[in-house]
Amino acid sequence: MPRSTQKPPPRPARKYKVVIAYDGTGFSGWQFQENAVGVQQVVEEALEWIERAPVRVYGSSRTDAGVHARGFVAHFELTKPVPPKNLVRALNSRLPESVRVLKASYAKPDFDARLSAKGKEYRYQLYQADILPPHLAPYWTFCHRPLDLEAMRRAARYFVGRHDFLSFAANPNRELETTVRRIFSFEVRRSGHRYVFVVRGDGFLYKQVRSMVGFLISVGKGNERPAAVKELLTEHPPRTARVETAPSRGLFLWKVFYGSIPK
Repeated sequence: MPRSTQKPPPRPARKYKVVIAYDGTGFSGWQFQENAVGVQQVVEEALEWIERAPVRVYGSSRTDAGVHARGFVAHFELTKPVPPKNLVRALNSRLPESVRVLKASYAKPDFDARLSAKGKEYRYQLYQADILPPHLAPYWTFCHRPLDLEAMRRAARYFVGRHDFLSFAANPNRELETTVRRIFSFEVRRSGHRYVFVVRGDGFLYKQVRSMVGFLISVGKGNERPAAVKELLTEHPPRTARVETAPSRGLFLWKVFYGSIPK
């Protein structure tokens, strides 16, 4: 009997969800760019080696150049039948040490890393002292001036709620439907020389977190009053030099929420 020359039907694609941590120091951010290296690019290259074909990866958000992530979420589809545990090992064997897949799982067909997200948590790390230890430099922003912790905490509380954050966002060079966002909580924590700004919201505008933190630092230095946050949110004038953008190296995308947002 002659052997059949008919090709077997292609395997159906299966969707995966992965949680990624990365040191953003050497990257242009998450998003793929033509003239720079983004985290998305190196993840897609590792997946192409597994799939033996190009794979598009969809991230939960964009991060700026130099920003880090502890719990970035992405999704993609593979036709290769790779169990999630094996996928983690295979990806990490091909990724640079600055990028690690922490866990992988099968995702429902309608899951979308960005559109299914209910909220995100960012953390900003600031080290206040006369000297910044060199090993902290890639991940902590340095401030030598003393800071008023209680003033920054009072100011942070004004951010909580649903507001127009026009004054605290940079121009992303693209049209936005709205600059209104909801902040669920905003804490300023201190342990010795270390200050950590923890903010949770339903979404964030371009450079919004770094702008809010930059303004809180100005409050901590005594350059602005805590109530100035309320004034800017109420009047929402276009962004000016009054709102400084904190450096990118202190910022981490800490977690993406797909269920209820913890209080």
